[in-house]
Order: sequence, then structure tokens, then C-alpha cells
Amino acid sequence: MQYMIGIDLGGTNIVCGLVSERYEMVDKVKRPTEAALGVDHVLDKMADMIDELFAKTGLDRSHLLAVGAGIPGFIDPERGVSIFASNLKWHDVDVAGRLSVKVGVPVFIDNDVRMYVYGEAMSGAGRGAGVVHGVTIGTGLAAATVVNGELYYGSGFMAGELGHVAIDGETTPCGCGLTGCLESVVSATGIVRQAKQALEAGRDSILRESYERGELSAAHVSQAYDEGDALAVDILTYTGQVLGKGLAYSISLLSPDVIVIGGGGALAGERLFSSVRDTLQRSVYHGYLERLTIRQGELIDDGGVIGSAAFAKNRAEKLRHAAAGGAM
Repeated sequence: MQYMIGIDLGGTNIVCGLVSERYEMVDKVKRPTEAALGVDHVLDKMADMIDELFAKTGLDRSHLLAVGAGIPGFIDPERGVSIFASNLKWHDVDVAGRLSVKVGVPVFIDNDVRMYVYGEAMSGAGRGAGVVHGVTIGTGLAAATVVNGELYYGSGFMAGELGHVAIDGETTPCGCGLTGCLESVVSATGIVRQAKQALEAGRDSILRESYERGELSAAHVSQAYDEGDALAVDILTYTGQVLGKGLAYSISLLSPDVIVIGGGGALAGERLFSSVRDTLQRSVYHGYLERLTIRQGELIDDGGVIGSAAFAKNRAEKLRHAAAGGAM
């Protein structure tokens, strides 16, 4: 059996997993990123984590097919270059080339959200579907689309920035320079912002205690929803409605079989999804909805690792077939 390494690189931690060719997680390790110590430090740490996984599992390293890595920010997956990753302070870093030299096998990289969605499409909530549109709700909101096992990139590898679709009636400034972006509402930070603004305007809520302690989080809003708190219900209902408006564009343009909603914000589940569905019923032609399923992500923290490994397998096999064809 062949194996792949999948890496989920974040500004705080690196998660490195050993994944089978059936996309099963064999084992994984997690280490702090320490990006401030430089690119080579991070790449050396990745290489050391790969060594650690093979030492832990006792598997034969000669069966390692390739390494895949999901990296935040703007990525050129064809060249294997991190064009810009703000939380890592990386600019034009040849991650694939430099890491490949260290580990001795081909390395392939892509954006971390695309790798999460690819994992869900190949081995999670979207497996078996032809067109999978995935959305991650975390600090921000991003999306990606997989069509028959292949990622859709658009021009300049920029497809999927659903979080920066401007929503009518929203006036919150966004870090991208626009106003009223979808992710200013549909994100963990957007949910907390809505709660803080309502509390500061005098709304009564059991969330006030968490707010005054400086501990208010999106999870607190979900918990308050379950306790029947009117403000929490309003916030999650509105957040779902806004997400539904954004997804209406995606559905009409892409006609997906499955929409997978992942990330920490998706843990709100039906508290959020019910108003998403209600909004879509009012906003999208029924012919699209009849063949569409909306699912919560299944892979949780492993999605980026499994997706990166699956992506590496896909790319390595393509290179192998191309080389075999050229040799004939």
C-alpha cells in the first residue's frame, strides 16, 4: 500500500498526518508553527514531523508517494509557491521545491480552504458527488468547488472568495477594502460582532455576562440559542439568512450536487442551517434545490490533512501517467 503525507499549516500550529491511499488517517502529530523563526525553520519542522510519523508507525518510508500541504493565503498550486500568506509573513516562497528537497518525494501545495473542501469531497460529506461546493466558516469565510474530483480555480487561482461578496444592507467595513462583505456577518468574528453591537445598544440577553467578562464567543451565542435567548436566536437566524443569500449565487452559477459547510462556525448546525434553507427556498429556482443536499462537514479537524494528502495523490499520479505517456 502507498501512503501520503498531508499537512495543514496554520499561523499557530502545524498538523501533519500519514494517510493511506484509501484516505484513512493512520496517525498524526501537531506542533507549533513558530513562523517568526523563518521559512527554513518551518520547512525543517515539517520534515521532522514526517520522520516522526514513520518512526511512530513503523511503516516503510519507501511507500511514501507524495506530500501535500494546505497553506493559508494566496497560492500558485502549479508552481508550488506561496505567493502571500499574511499570518506567516511569507512572500513568494517556493514551498513545494524547498520541502521536496528535504523529504525526497514530490510535494504539492494549495490553499488551506481548498484542501479542506477537497478532503470533504473525496472522503467526507461530499464523497461520491459530482460537484461539491464547500464553505468554511471560521475567523472569516471562504469557499471552494470540486468538479468530478478536480478543484475549480478560475483565472489566477482566485475562485472561491465567497466571503467578499457584498451583501445589500450591510455597512461593516471589511479588511479587503470593501463594505458589507458576507464574512463580516457569516464568521465567528461576525457573530460576535453582532452580539456586541446589540448588547452595547441595550439589548437584554444572557450573553451580557460573557460580554462583560470579555469572554464572548460564537460558541456562547449557540449555547444561548439553545436556552431560548431572543438575541442569540435573532443573530443566528440572521446569519443563516445572509449565508443563504450568498449561497444562492453559488448554486445558480455552479449547480452543485452537495454543499458542505465546515469550519468552527458550522458546529452551530441546524441553529444556522434552518434559516439557510428557508432563504434558499425563497431565493433559488426549485430545479436547483431538487437535486441539492446541504451537509455539515464530517472531517472536522482532519479535513485539511486528508484533503492535502488526497491532492498530493492526485497530482503525483497525473505526473506519473504523463511521464509514462511521454516515454512511449
